[in-house]
Amino acid sequence: MKKDTHPDYHEITVQMTDGTTYKTRSTWGQPGETMRLDIDPKTHPAWTGIHRLVDSGGQLAKFKKRFKDFGLKS
Repeated sequence: MKKDTHPDYHEITVQMTDGTTYKTRSTWGQPGETMRLDIDPKTHPAWTGIHRLVDSGGQLAKFKKRFKDFGLKS
């Protein structure tokens, strides 16, 4: 097998949206870093059945401003 072809596989901490954490092994980041999730199974509509809008980069605000005269409710 070739040497130095595989990425570094190390332990990181994953922080869920509710603040709980767990340790896992990954190639992401540096050893000991914390990956903070914005969306996880505790908040994603596919698992919760509750839909909420996530405004990334103000896209929702732009949409509401553009179409405010059409009678859309927030």
